Amino acid sequence: MESLNKNGGSTTQEPGQEKYVTFIAGAFRGTEYYQYDYRHTDGELFSTIAKTMEECRKRRDEWLSKKQ
Repeated sequence: MESLNKNGGSTTQEPGQEKYVTFIAGAFRGTEYYQYDYRHTDGELFSTIAKTMEECRKRRDEWLSKKQ
């Protein structure tokens, strides 16, 4: 499985960058999930796991709106 982490840190380093990988969680009967990272232009990292990319981006957008 591909990872968004290397040596304990996120590989999402560029401001405004988003990355994601999919994985199957065996504990949840083979359901596919998205691990999603977004690096804000101020350098802060947002990370979440959800069943769809739409849900990941919705959570990111909610996080962004709280930062303003």
